Amino acid sequence: MMLNGLTKLKTKKIRVGRGIGSGKGKTSGRGVKGQKSRSGVAIKSFEGGQMPLYRRLPKRGFNSFNKSKIGKLNLSDLQLLIESKRIKSSDKIDIKFLKSTKIIKKKYEKIKILGQGEIKNKLNLEVHFLSNSAKEKLSKNGSTIKILESK
Repeated sequence: MMLNGLTKLKTKKIRVGRGIGSGKGKTSGRGVKGQKSRSGVAIKSFEGGQMPLYRRLPKRGFNSFNKSKIGKLNLSDLQLLIESKRIKSSDKIDIKFLKSTKIIKKKYEKIKILGQGEIKNKLNLEVHFLSNSAKEKLSKNGSTIKILESK
């Protein structure tokens, strides 16, 4: 249809399944028989019998139900923090203090001190866990250690 030299922009909607003469009657453009001609069938990720992509790729990763929420710090880390003046050796080092100074992340509920490296300064520690090597080095140093009861 022509309107003032312009073609009509909207084309008439094709109504499927409305008689053989419409060109989209009988099977409604779906071909003949088979799974795809039926309604409500979606064949997602089916690759015609070829091994599907989700099965070709290897399984990876594992998410533990009971991840430990224990922050770990080495003695060398503590010494570095003292030398960089982020903490003072006179400060009481506990989980609250470490979270507030953003040394450990907020997700950690407990803290453990590990014995890697050397410590020169006396420390005032209040921690949940302490490795044997760290305990030995800190007791030689003359540091005060308080081990908190874990729930």
